[in-house]
Amino acid sequence: MSTTTLNYIEQRKAGYALGRELYCDEQVYRQDLKHIWHKEWIFACHTFELEKPGQFITLQIGDYPIVVVRGSDKIVRAFHNACRHRGSKVCQQEKGKSARLVCPYHKWTFDLNGKLLYAGNMGSEFNNEEHGLMAAHCEIVESYIYVCVAEQAPDFATFRQAVTPFIRPHYLDNCKVAFESNLIEKGNWKLVFENNRECFHCDGSHPELMNSFVENLSVAGVDADDDPELTAFWQSCETAGLPGQLVMDEQGQFRMTRIPLSAKAVSYTLDGQPAVARRLDESGLHNIGALLYFNYPSTWNHFLGDHALSFRVLPLGPNETLVTTKWLVHKDAQEGVDYDLDRLTKVWLATNDQDRELVEGTQAGVKSPAYQPGPFSTLAENGVCQFDDWYCATMKNRLAVVNLL
Repeated sequence: MSTTTLNYIEQRKAGYALGRELYCDEQVYRQDLKHIWHKEWIFACHTFELEKPGQFITLQIGDYPIVVVRGSDKIVRAFHNACRHRGSKVCQQEKGKSARLVCPYHKWTFDLNGKLLYAGNMGSEFNNEEHGLMAAHCEIVESYIYVCVAEQAPDFATFRQAVTPFIRPHYLDNCKVAFESNLIEKGNWKLVFENNRECFHCDGSHPELMNSFVENLSVAGVDADDDPELTAFWQSCETAGLPGQLVMDEQGQFRMTRIPLSAKAVSYTLDGQPAVARRLDESGLHNIGALLYFNYPSTWNHFLGDHALSFRVLPLGPNETLVTTKWLVHKDAQEGVDYDLDRLTKVWLATNDQDRELVEGTQAGVKSPAYQPGPFSTLAENGVCQFDDWYCATMKNRLAVVNLL
């Protein structure tokens, strides 16, 4: 099985899109889960969504149902959302708040730290201490909660060190979720991320977004070109305490950079003007552009002066992906006073739905036996190529190790 997937990856031409099977094949999807989604750090949610003890959210990471909960000691933890009795999901809602975690099947009861408190009719020899919820790895960086379901999690410190200076000036700990959307796209998760990594399609597909966003091709790929205007923009942001210059890790798994928006635009709105009266940063700059960061395979993000957006990608099947978008505003901002929800969300609700149509149209096309991968534009699709290069290199390395065993 893994040999077949490896063959598909090795058949890809450098600078070309992926082959049909890598987007559609059930066994390839299973290998994607095993070697990427079940091994990497996956963005779950933000700390301010779990502000009080007992608040929890659930998510599905491939085969693993997970619950993330703030404990009575205020520490955020992640657990496998499967009862230690007969495996029922303990927390069946997407989010909620509870003093204890109670399995709905036989009422096994766990405290917020995962310890089993009550298990009825189990006899005198039963030991509660041996049947607590199974923990998953959990790390936090600047409000972002990441979860890893692998037995041994990969390094997180490198990413934390790189991303912290970029996010910290936006004070996300002082934020709340103004709005959340969940969109199921009938396309493979790789098509979803490929679509995000270029704006070659934007002029013809995203009229709302193009009132403010301008893709800077100098930072679309791995390296930034010599761009005096971009350099001057970065310097002005740096002077105000806002890191902006491109940072990408050696493997290409994550990237941070800040880009200017279109002329006179300072936010993602139809007129380019702020959607929220309360700013997130304290830089003193009216126009800080947009800070962009991605971390494969599960998230990309945009930070502006007045609000921020976090996007989470979760695979639901070979041809189905859940995209969750959250609009983040200052926690003291009041809807109807400091912001209008329709004005805040209009651009990206439209953009997300347009992207859904593009992804679904592409999935329908790559399913065809007649589909043959085409070459990426070296002018406008370096970001997509970079993502596919990362995917292929990651899978080749991990599948090669499996085949040696």
